[in-house]
Amino acid sequence: MSDNGNIVSKEKVEKYLELTAEARIKATSITKNIEDENRLQAMLKMCDDYQKDALYFMNNGDLVRAFGAINYAHAWIDAAVRIGLLDGHGDDRLFTLP
Repeated sequence: MSDNGNIVSKEKVEKYLELTAEARIKATSITKNIEDENRLQAMLKMCDDYQKDALYFMNNGDLVRAFGAINYAHAWIDAAVRIGLLDGHGDDRLFTLP
């Protein structure tokens, strides 16, 4: 019996790319001042950069690094929701809600 949960496939990476893209669109800024907005923009840039890295790695056949990168990307959005810079709109499938 094989356990496909332990295999990083292109399909699995693509699934997480889609999940992160969905989260990136759904979460909206709830910053109250320019300092928080600047912090949020820095976090979203990290998310976007890791998403690009994940695509690069996937397209070059490095699925392990692609999977790691997309999980880092999602973590940046999740962290911004958790600390109150983004509103996750009650979606506990996409975010770890406060």
